[in-house]
Amino acid sequence: MFHYVLLGILALTLIGSVVNLYLSWGDHTRLYSASLIFVLALCMPMVAFFARIFSLKAQDRAIRAEENLRHFAMTGKLLDPRLTIRQIVGLRFASDGEFAALAARAAKEGLSSDDIKKAVKDWRADLYRV
Repeated sequence: MFHYVLLGILALTLIGSVVNLYLSWGDHTRLYSASLIFVLALCMPMVAFFARIFSLKAQDRAIRAEENLRHFAMTGKLLDPRLTIRQIVGLRFASDGEFAALAARAAKEGLSSDDIKKAVKDWRADLYRV
């Protein structure tokens, strides 16, 4: 619903507001309201974009904290600071048996998130990510 319906409606609204602004260009009584409608229609996709990005950043922070705690519980040490958030997100699928070794390998070799996921042999489902 978000990606196809809402973003489609926002795109059509923005296009309609541009057409309305263009048609109102010579009429000074309509130009002000058409300009306001255009500005609001321009802001709505930005609000939708930022709402999505901010929630994803919050989820990434939660994943980093969870995986850091998981690594600490297993090894007594925090995750290697060289690991990027993308690598940590990839590590969340590793089972407890391979997590610590794969985290060390990812930090040492600079594995990408896809490489980490390919290296996981025993998958742990992440059923809570939205």
